[in-house]
Amino acid sequence: MFQGRRAWAALVGGWLVCMAATELLAQPPGPRGFGGPIELKPDDVPAFEEPPRGFDLRRNDIPHGKVEMISYESKTVGITRKMLVYTPPGYSTEKKYPVLYLLHGIGGDETEWQRFAKPEVLLDNLIADGKAVPMIVVMPNGRAQKNDRAEGDVFRSAPAFAAFEDDLLKDVIPTIESRYSVQADREHRAIAGLSMGGGQTLNFGLKHLDTFAWIGAFSSAPNTKPPKELVPDPAAAKAKIKLLMLSCGKRDGLIRISQGFHAYLKENDVPHIWHVDDNAHDPPHWKNSLYHFVQRIFRDEKS
Repeated sequence: MFQGRRAWAALVGGWLVCMAATELLAQPPGPRGFGGPIELKPDDVPAFEEPPRGFDLRRNDIPHGKVEMISYESKTVGITRKMLVYTPPGYSTEKKYPVLYLLHGIGGDETEWQRFAKPEVLLDNLIADGKAVPMIVVMPNGRAQKNDRAEGDVFRSAPAFAAFEDDLLKDVIPTIESRYSVQADREHRAIAGLSMGGGQTLNFGLKHLDTFAWIGAFSSAPNTKPPKELVPDPAAAKAKIKLLMLSCGKRDGLIRISQGFHAYLKENDVPHIWHVDDNAHDPPHWKNSLYHFVQRIFRDEKS
């Protein structure tokens, strides 16, 4: 089976395959991985310990939140689209909640995060333990085109991931803020994503710091803009960002993208978390990164 996967990567080639192959299949073993040779730096080390055993298992002795699929009219795309929404245990319109917008990879859709990481289970457990702030989590479809299903040649949909910027800002966020009881300001909006969604997170989040204060990019893919484009004014970014977390697995062939951005931030003294664990470009890394990220957002102090 692994030989078949390597043959597929060798046959198709190109950076889109490097980015998507493990979302669609699984990371094969080997020193290179997808995306090229891996050269670890001295500071490519874990920022956190591994999550505790059972962190991702549903517990029957605690309150549970709700996950629902909703539809919205996307003026950007010109169709009715879907997104998955988690509301925390005890959700009430008498309270207002912060919102995390969680973006998927090139081979996924609005259900990918739930399939890979079960954010509702992670949040239920962490909220019950007092380790995360009760929040709403929105999992939209980051492929802003009329056929937004992950089917056929998904690599051709890369431009639609860039077009999602308008859909997110003009359609998704207004829909959430009109239907749910949310705190509608930048200090109470976070954005995070995996792979292609990690690139979107950096491209959109850092461009719109008037909209998002908390940013988490996991295994960012080559759609990520160059560091100087992401943060052209380090001083302004430092003043606005409440948390910027970058993560990647040390066996991920796309690590050089995150390494380059981390180096730029470090050189320009922009506070951030750089977390490199033992995983590859794979669901365990994304689940673990989400676990660490949600514990640190919507807090009064910088992490």
